[in-house]
Amino acid sequence: MSINPSPNLAPEFSRTHKVDQIARLAGKLHIAAKQPERDALAQRFGLAALDRLEADYGVANEDGAIVARGRVRAELAQPCVATGVPVPETIDSDFILRFVVESEDVQAADELELDAEDCDTIGYDGHVIDMGEAVAETMALAMTPFPRAPDADAYLKEAGVLSEEQASPFAALLALKGKE
Repeated sequence: MSINPSPNLAPEFSRTHKVDQIARLAGKLHIAAKQPERDALAQRFGLAALDRLEADYGVANEDGAIVARGRVRAELAQPCVATGVPVPETIDSDFILRFVVESEDVQAADELELDAEDCDTIGYDGHVIDMGEAVAETMALAMTPFPRAPDADAYLKEAGVLSEEQASPFAALLALKGKE
């Protein structure tokens, strides 16, 4: 997963943990983005609004990696792909993130086979993980890919855009069948 900000900029929502302190982080942790952070994330992800972004999680060392398990919650609005009207969305989703040390020596990534139980893998420098950025990316990946306002179909029809059914190669044949 990587929807990172520009490499020259710090993440808008940064909540870091030093790796050598992970064992001391017992229990559930909570992070929440403040208004300026949410505004910056909304701009980065092209949102009309980001009213809430928070997560509860735990972190642990597992098999040479740092694993974070938790739940992300967000209240946001994306512009409709047809009308541009804000489409509200609520995200309430579990996550499992695996942080692994990035290796500069690696020329090409090994091919991995993933199944439904695999988690997202995030590279880090070996010293600090950024749960704020990881939660922001998790939210972005959970958002509806092409949000549509309730009146989007009517708007598109009025603009002359054909639906999938109308544009299919079989639409012309179906139209001819009705003329028999």
